Amino acid sequence: MPAYLPKQSVKGRTLVIGAGKGAAAMAKVVEDTWPGKVEGLIVTRYGHGADCKQIEVVEAAHPVPDEAGRQAAGRMLELVKGLTEDDLVLCLITGGGSALLSLPGEGISLEQKQALNKALLKSGATISEMNCVRKHLSAIKGGRLGLACAPARVVTLLISDVPGDDPGVIASGPTLPDPTTCAESLAILKKYKIEIPDNILKHLESGAGETPKPGDARFARNEHHVIATAQHALEAAAEKARAAGITPYILSNDLEGESRDVGLVHAALAKQVAKYGQPFAKPCVILSGGETTVTVRGKGRGGRNAEFLLSLAVALNGAPDIYALACDTDGIDGSEDNAGAIYQPDSIARAAAAGHNAKTMLENNDGYGFFSAVGDLIVSGPTRTNVNDFRAILIL
Repeated sequence: MPAYLPKQSVKGRTLVIGAGKGAAAMAKVVEDTWPGKVEGLIVTRYGHGADCKQIEVVEAAHPVPDEAGRQAAGRMLELVKGLTEDDLVLCLITGGGSALLSLPGEGISLEQKQALNKALLKSGATISEMNCVRKHLSAIKGGRLGLACAPARVVTLLISDVPGDDPGVIASGPTLPDPTTCAESLAILKKYKIEIPDNILKHLESGAGETPKPGDARFARNEHHVIATAQHALEAAAEKARAAGITPYILSNDLEGESRDVGLVHAALAKQVAKYGQPFAKPCVILSGGETTVTVRGKGRGGRNAEFLLSLAVALNGAPDIYALACDTDGIDGSEDNAGAIYQPDSIARAAAAGHNAKTMLENNDGYGFFSAVGDLIVSGPTRTNVNDFRAILIL
């Protein structure tokens, strides 16, 4: 972070705002390295705080927003009112900010936003689609926070948790102009057959929820920098693999799709490598990042990484010399207490010996239950950063 920090504003105030699972940790870096006085407000997930002395840190709920997040978002808008051209706003954004910085648009209740958020999370919608909808139902996302800071200069530093690293998608782009529209939001809700109340329908159809667009002169002095991404994590993991004498192959940093489908494809690739040495010679490790989705049909527990790994486990069915790991880099797989899990060649057999059927548990979206039963959950606790999901498949 220090390399991306702007020069200190000589005349005005330096105000630090932001949201996300890693935002408090970023704020701590600002306090530790900034040469002058700073003040501000950061919102992060419960348990993801940092010991800041000058910048207030508020903890709120994720992935479904709560009243603490709503109040903090309202306070943040009030905090940036009345700034001048001499003031500097440093905005720190990481994944999770959409839920944490939740301030419903006019006429929309927090309860309605909560219900819609839950429906989107279960629908299989991509993060870009979910954030498109969120922007147009918010009083702070989609560039509205940036507008509230005008005429102050706004510098936004982002850690990306979205495939493609589009800064406008990360935490729904609260300080960046938004090219998406209310009409696109409606199309997404229709695509996933999500029913919405009449007031939200009217809000979108009337254009009342429209966001400020690229080219708006009020953003002219602002700048943004994506300072950490999934690609950085994959390259770091590749270096670790080389040091261990294993050849790494980075498959992609922005894989999307249904978790179980992505698991099937990875399993097929691993078996091809193991049996034929194609397209990679073993020993090797296949690395990938991005964000898959889960269309929830069952009643089990588990985030997208556990779902991916259980699908891969079923497809591999004990194939020898293949191991895998799938985790969310923020330390939380969905809304569970684990980062993810590890698969080993005997995982299916150990589960069966304990009376658990992997296929049945996959159909019930119970990846957490499966890997918990065999003792293969990975519980790291909050990492206070977030560069999306991380997957590694080791073939010996």
